Amino acid sequence: MRQDVCEACWAAQFSEGAKDRKGFISHWVGEYQAPPAAPPEAIQKDTAESILRKLMEKNDPQYRAAAYILAVMLERKKILKVKAQLRENGGRVFVYEQPKTGDVFTIPDPELQLNQLEAVQRQVAALMEHGLETPVEPAAYITPPEQPPVAALAGGNEEPAN
Repeated sequence: MRQDVCEACWAAQFSEGAKDRKGFISHWVGEYQAPPAAPPEAIQKDTAESILRKLMEKNDPQYRAAAYILAVMLERKKILKVKAQLRENGGRVFVYEQPKTGDVFTIPDPELQLNQLEAVQRQVAALMEHGLETPVEPAAYITPPEQPPVAALAGGNEEPAN
């Protein structure tokens, strides 16, 4: 059986002849040091989820890629679960569910290219640090390849005028 005794108690009661009188086999002196506090999580679950909720309410196209990245982050943390993958308007749409609340998020895949990731990562980091209320540098709006150029949508002439 282990018995922890403070230094003063050991000196007063146990130190002289302790092995013979008390049945001790050995003793040692050590100092207890509390373990360091756990480091904060790289992804704060509540913050990421609350920002995703705000982005979904806002429904602003400039945050489409950030919402997708936040949803993937929360999926990896097992906060959200993919319920379905759909094809709509030539693109993929993910249907996520928050199992604890039953809330459903419909998030279109922005079809990010490798050269767009850095801007989106900066945008997500700024949202995580400052929230949605602070102006955030928008990531480039991503136009899927199936959509016509902006000039064609506006009724403009794609050929230069002479």
